[in-house]
Parts: sequence; structure tokens; C-alpha cells
Amino acid sequence: MSAVNVAAVRTLPRAAEAIGLAVGPSGAVLRQLGLNRAALDAHGFTGKVGSTLVLPNGGGATLVAVGVGDKPTPATLREAAAAFTRAAGRRAHVATNLAAADDVDATSAARAVTEGVLLADYRYVGQKSDKSSASKLESVSLVVGQSDERAATRGIAQGAVNAEAANFARELANTPANLLTARAIAAQAVELAGSRGLAAEVFDEEQLEAMGCGGMLGVNAGSTEPPRMVKLTYTPRNPKAHVALVGKGVMYDSGGLSLKPTNPMSVIMKMDMSGAAAVLAAMCALKALGCKNKVTAFLMCTDNMPSGSALKLGDVLTFRNGKTAEIHTPMPRDA
Repeated sequence: MSAVNVAAVRTLPRAAEAIGLAVGPSGAVLRQLGLNRAALDAHGFTGKVGSTLVLPNGGGATLVAVGVGDKPTPATLREAAAAFTRAAGRRAHVATNLAAADDVDATSAARAVTEGVLLADYRYVGQKSDKSSASKLESVSLVVGQSDERAATRGIAQGAVNAEAANFARELANTPANLLTARAIAAQAVELAGSRGLAAEVFDEEQLEAMGCGGMLGVNAGSTEPPRMVKLTYTPRNPKAHVALVGKGVMYDSGGLSLKPTNPMSVIMKMDMSGAAAVLAAMCALKALGCKNKVTAFLMCTDNMPSGSALKLGDVLTFRNGKTAEIHTPMPRDA
């Protein structure tokens, strides 16, 4: 779970170092902000969704006017919460009244604000020797009415699970390909499965060959790193339906012998496994979210690298369903 503590409260905590106050493009402005509508206009603050105005407050908490638009929705509250988090900078303790929106039920509002804050707070530190860019956020207080506190607490729990899953997928996608190989992500999936209510099964290259998975083996042919297929299954009591997810897990896509040009695209090819990352993260959230459906997921993990054993243009592969395909690169339209 996230290391950031998010809680529903009735009043602003004294420990808050930055306070986000919701402001629309028209109508009343909270007196606590210290500025009226004319003053906000003079500072260029419009009240549009995601707009912010940071106001130093002497020795007290920094105040942040946060635009929520004319009629807040869960989507706009999520965007506003993310904007507030960025504007609050590197404060450890923040608070906001964004979850107290009149037009959105307390559970949905708290879920959206929690997601917005935790997603905007994500920073990839990884193997950096300088950890100064890491998040400093420790606590988030969502100010709501007394009657909404219980519903908001439910929303916070849901939002924290959703944000944790998304940030876990980001973490996997950002991890360098020499550290997150097909074998490594398979091992991580197996390690996580037990605590997340999942059954896990891993298929190695010999099993994939016996199964007739020629397409995956063909992509892997030029790599020294063997492929892995991971099967994850979530089975609740009396499932209502059965859903299948498949995640593309090309841990690094060099283009094989159809080499990609050396440009910024090459740097982000470690993210060609983002599909597998997203599916693994989603599977890890099912138990906490109380999913009522059975879900089976497949992570298809391999490298696509050039070497003497790599797949060649014109080669024919036989896939698991018995179909064959000749491998080509797309021809230019004017060819």
C-alpha cells in the first residue's frame, strides 16, 4: 500500500503545511483564502479545472486556490487534486476541501481526490544514487462534513488501491530492461500472487515450445534472455463472470533485425512491456477492490533483440492456434 496516509477529517489539522481550497470560476470565495473574486482575477486565477494560485501565509500553512470549474465531477476533482499536489510542492503534510464538493457524492469525491493526489505525487527514483527527488509527502487530510466522513473513508480506501496499482505499473515500466527481465517480472508476479489472492503459473521456453507458441519464441529468438509466460488467476466465491486479460511484455524492443532509428524512441523501448505491467498491477488490486468476477491474466514476456539467431524478415512462424504468418515490416505507402 501507499506510504502516504490519506484520511477524512472534519476540520483542518494544525500540522498541514499546504491547504488546497476549492474555487469555481464564479460565486462565493472562502474567506479563509484571504482574497476576494476581484483580487483572484487580478492575479490571473480563473477557477477553471486544474488552475492554481499559491498564496504564502506568513508563518502558517501555504494556501492554494484550486480551480474546480462550474460543476465538479469525479474526473475534474481528480484533475484538481493533482494540480493542488503539484502546486503544494514538497510539503510532507497537506490538506484540502476538494472532497467536499456539493455535486459529487462523498465516496466518489474522496476516491477521485485520493487518486489525483497519489498519482501526481509519484516519482521514479529507482536506482538513482541521488534520492533527493523522492516524494516527501506523508499525509493528506480530506476535509468533509461529519455526515460524509464514513462514506469518504470508503472512497479513500478505493482510491488508494487504484492509485497504488497505477503507480506500481509505472514503477515496472520505468525500471531499466537489464534489471527487469522476463524472468524477473515472472518471479515478481509469483511473489506478489500469494498476498493478492492470485494463483500463479509460469511457463518457460521449453513449455512454450511444447505448446506451439511460435510467435513468442520467434520474437525471442535473438535474445540471450529467455521468455516467460505468466498465468495469473483470481477466483472469488461464486464469480458472476469470467474476464481474461493479456498484457504485452516486450521487456525491451530493439526492433530486432528491423532496427529502429537511434532517437528518443529507443530510450523508451524499455516501456514496451507496459501492457504486462498494467495487467499485473490490475490483478494485484482485484482482491482489495472486492472484484466479483473471475479474472485470468496472461503476461507474455520476452525481449526483441538482434543477433545471429534473430527472427528474419520473410520467416514463417506457426502460432499456437495453428495459423502461420510470414514476417514483414510495413511498406511505405508510396512504395
